Amino acid sequence: MAATALLDDLRAALGDHAVLTDPDLLLMHQRDEADLCAAGLPLVVTRPRDTGQVVAVVQAAARHGVPVVPQGARTGLAGAANAVDGAVVLSTVAMNEIREIDPVSRIAVVQPGVVNAALAGAVAKQGLWYPPDPGSWESSTIGGNVATNAGGMCCVKYGVTTEYVLGLEVVLASGEVLRTGRRTAKGVAGYDLTRLFVGSEGTLGVITEVTVALRPAPADSLTLVAVFPSVATAGAAVAEIAARGLTPSLLELLDQTHLRAIEAYQPMGLRTDAQALLLAAADTGTRAADDLAVLAEVCEAVGADEVYAATDAVEAAALLQARRLAHPAMEKFAADTYPGGNGGLVIDDVAVPRGALAALLDGVARIAAECEVPIGVVGHAGDGNMHPNIVVDRADPGSVARGRRAFDEIMRLGLDLGGTCTGEHGVGLLKRDWLAQEVGPVGVRVHQAIKSALDPAGLLNPGKVL
Repeated sequence: MAATALLDDLRAALGDHAVLTDPDLLLMHQRDEADLCAAGLPLVVTRPRDTGQVVAVVQAAARHGVPVVPQGARTGLAGAANAVDGAVVLSTVAMNEIREIDPVSRIAVVQPGVVNAALAGAVAKQGLWYPPDPGSWESSTIGGNVATNAGGMCCVKYGVTTEYVLGLEVVLASGEVLRTGRRTAKGVAGYDLTRLFVGSEGTLGVITEVTVALRPAPADSLTLVAVFPSVATAGAAVAEIAARGLTPSLLELLDQTHLRAIEAYQPMGLRTDAQALLLAAADTGTRAADDLAVLAEVCEAVGADEVYAATDAVEAAALLQARRLAHPAMEKFAADTYPGGNGGLVIDDVAVPRGALAALLDGVARIAAECEVPIGVVGHAGDGNMHPNIVVDRADPGSVARGRRAFDEIMRLGLDLGGTCTGEHGVGLLKRDWLAQEVGPVGVRVHQAIKSALDPAGLLNPGKVL
């Protein structure tokens, strides 16, 4: 009876077309792309089109005491968008309007459902650039990127999403609409509420509008590939590049497992005999060739077997595409390793100081051997943010247990090396315990105090982060 009343309230506010209860659609909206994370069956999926409708959804759910789980494109990798049983899923995919592009102030104002690649394409027409570029940029939304503080391949030089969020419009648990931040190049008034909501994963409010900073479009980049005899040697090269004060616009690492998986997924002539590959780029205009030559010199001095530069923009784009294929290629690798739909992929996300990268990579290899699970390593080597991908057999409890042990040991190793439990994927369900260990008891209490102040009933994305 209570569920019927809630659905009636939602249909009155949004219309039947935006209130979805079809069983197949409910199943589709249970979870994001994180494997081995719990997910419940929502009561309903709503698709509001504007802030007023989001307010109506939040207020209706509050009246009936029902949780609200915000979702974007569900490309997340930590379970942050996973539904709980009986929840109202608030999908922002219909809020996909680019409301403004201001080339003078170098800002854009967008609704949260705008796809990252769509924003990038729109601003490029005006000679501008939105740098954050998560691997899922062709499908992930700006709202989801902001909610998880997503990263990407250009972070080594240009930083993660939070560096580009100037202001937000957020619907609070009370249904009130909060505007944070500014449109100006500078602004330091009051607490930085914008950054409080960036990375909050829908636990403090529902993001309904984002004002982002833009940059002038960079010069075309030059790209090189360095092949290494071991993953740790590639890590040592990264440390030396940082020590030399070099600033590549991209510095990515792929181990042999990923090279073979990508080549099997989409053949493109990758060196599958290599133990590790570094993909580097420089976008410094007239200095790019000289900068690339120094990067090549460092790689050779550290012990690269081979270094070669892309001969043209087409080859450079192909190399970049190979890196973007890492996730789907590893999903196929897991499916091929454990057929019958049993192959699971636990995607880790750990960031360490650059000088500790080689130790992290050596440690991951040791953990894989000790836990007897396949682990492929890929990631943003230039800023120490790596993604060990742990392959498990979902049908074998022993395999799952070994995979979870490997995950936990990698997390512990990362913290012991002075790192963090997540560099860009967020906490979600996957890393709640590790966040608590990282921030400590006082940090946990501060997190909980903020959550209680903004969402006293605990109805916004319950169970996530802490």
